[in-house]
Amino acid sequence: MDIEGFRKAGYAAVDAICDYYTNLSKRTVKAEVQPGYLIEQLPREAPSTGEDFATVAADFQSLILPGITHWQHGKFMAYFPAISTFESMIADLYATSVSNPGFNWVCSPACTELEQVTMDWMAKILGLGKEFHLEQGSGGGVILNSASEAALTAAIAARETALRELTSSEPGSTVSGGTFDVPDDLRAKYSPKLVMYGSTQTHSLGEKAALILGLSFRAVPVAAADGYALRGDALRKAIEEDVKKGLIPFYVIATVGTTSTGAVDRIDEIGQVVSEYKTISLHIDSAWAGVALALEDQRAFLRLDDINRYATSFCTNMHKWGLVAFDCSLFFVRNRKALNLALDATPAFLRSKEADTGTVIDYRNWQLALGRRFRSIKIWFVMRSYGVKGFQDHLRVGIDQCQQLSKLITASSSFEIVTPPSLSLIVFRLGGAALPADTLPAERNLLNTLLNNRLNARYDVFLTQTMLHSADQEDVFCIRIALGGRTTTMQDVEEVWAVVEEEGEAVLKEWRDQKA
Repeated sequence: MDIEGFRKAGYAAVDAICDYYTNLSKRTVKAEVQPGYLIEQLPREAPSTGEDFATVAADFQSLILPGITHWQHGKFMAYFPAISTFESMIADLYATSVSNPGFNWVCSPACTELEQVTMDWMAKILGLGKEFHLEQGSGGGVILNSASEAALTAAIAARETALRELTSSEPGSTVSGGTFDVPDDLRAKYSPKLVMYGSTQTHSLGEKAALILGLSFRAVPVAAADGYALRGDALRKAIEEDVKKGLIPFYVIATVGTTSTGAVDRIDEIGQVVSEYKTISLHIDSAWAGVALALEDQRAFLRLDDINRYATSFCTNMHKWGLVAFDCSLFFVRNRKALNLALDATPAFLRSKEADTGTVIDYRNWQLALGRRFRSIKIWFVMRSYGVKGFQDHLRVGIDQCQQLSKLITASSSFEIVTPPSLSLIVFRLGGAALPADTLPAERNLLNTLLNNRLNARYDVFLTQTMLHSADQEDVFCIRIALGGRTTTMQDVEEVWAVVEEEGEAVLKEWRDQKA
């Protein structure tokens, strides 16, 4: 394809995208296909000669779009949003037009410096303390691909920090350099004893980070009475038990806005426990809820003061609720030197005079991979177009819709809210006055499983379920509605709720008929 061919194809692509969004509400939310639908339609070998690009583009419409779940649809309320905006799409186009691996400043100075600026923008917008700023503090921010990568990266830094602390007084240990300054024999001595902690509501990213590092992860039980939030006493008990066994606590993941219910762990209590151990780092996973720190009236609920006081690192995703297309995960650290010590590996071919003199940042030393995408341009385009106020207004729409939905659920005699609504997330189940008080928990869970199955069988709405585990009551199966989508209107919310009520009444009728 030459330049004129690209111009023509580009115009056609933009027209097709505009048509897609113009007619998006007319589509079903979920793809009406069966597993293997696309595999059966595609050749098993790549074409030996090139095809006309118009044919390729047409196949996107006829083959790919039918198998797309429409996350931008107004009635997509599953998982959490994965919002895109036109500004973000255009930014991605510009970024790929100057494609480069961005592993150091020399690769493309603008890529590094724009990331420095936009990450400080976001730190200030979210209210993070100056320690988390590049410009003013000892830390700073980097854009990663996901909260899972952030949790793993933070775990590696926490491991190396703990090992340096543990071995600093041992013969042969050198603590002035990076990872490799902990002798192999001491690393082998202490590493098997290291333990990381989260709760039974912590995202799977915690367990996966431990799995990758070959370390232990302990999920501390939470209680329904505490709103499924991790408490300091429960964490302290787990840590003290492990210390008595000769194990070494080194990393705690606390969550601000859990996936299941939007619970906010007690960062004040957790931080106090962590501060009593020199080997423990505290990472805050706020992948979904963290962007709401842009709203000053939500900062107390989200425990911003405690985050600023105790957190070693903090992560939130712009690509969920934050108007920036996937992927764009913001990862902030209090001490960038500790992160760099853990991840710096610099062969001769990666050296540069700018980095050697310490006048620039090489972001490859802030992440696992060498190469990296030019993601900061998406934040730059979006935040300049929306402004802080427009960003805040977008967040408030989702919160307001959730409050309105909670009133609809409360007014229903057949449903009940399981946990207090959290920002734009609400968790509910079939129950209330519709079920006798003596209905067993297992039967309640079965009825809600049947409701969820009926909802999943539909293509015009998309919700997801969760199972709540707690130390003080039996497991609770319930259904989540996650709002905050850019195209979601209150009419969409009301129509989805009408579907839920319809399917709920059908489940109750079948159940009552069987009881009769």
